[in-house]
Amino acid sequence: MMQSMMRTLEQERARYAWQCIQHCLDHAIEGLRARIAEERNEKNREELQRRLKTLQSEEGGKNWKKGYGSLARKVPSLILTNGLGQTLAFLKAKGKGDPSDEHEVFYQHISNWLKQQLKLTDDLLEWIVNSANSQQYRIATMEALALLQWLRRFAEAILPKGEE
Repeated sequence: MMQSMMRTLEQERARYAWQCIQHCLDHAIEGLRARIAEERNEKNREELQRRLKTLQSEEGGKNWKKGYGSLARKVPSLILTNGLGQTLAFLKAKGKGDPSDEHEVFYQHISNWLKQQLKLTDDLLEWIVNSANSQQYRIATMEALALLQWLRRFAEAILPKGEE
């Protein structure tokens, strides 16, 4: 029974990671479209629309996917070296809340998975800083690393590779 539950969780991780990799650029484009719809300043909206056009171009999309794939390969070692909290803070800082930035999309993919698995309603970083005890933090780290194994494998399989 336990092995069956573990297999199912592993299959869920694989399925989630596959969807993240398959639709990573789509998530960035959707986020940027939502930001454009919310933007009231005409000049800012024009800049966002220019970025959207770049993302939707073949070259722009390919470059974005290279960046996302690079993160999929690098983030596991960042977690092992610096810890989950610092790595998530790094991704959040680099993404700057920009829904079209690969760091922000990658952060959201990890965050959404961990929040679902840990049954959290708070922001993941807030939970780590304010609520998580050391055992919960270790569990979150192990779960993130397990998900990242799948993300890395799928990224290596289907996303274009950039300069490392």
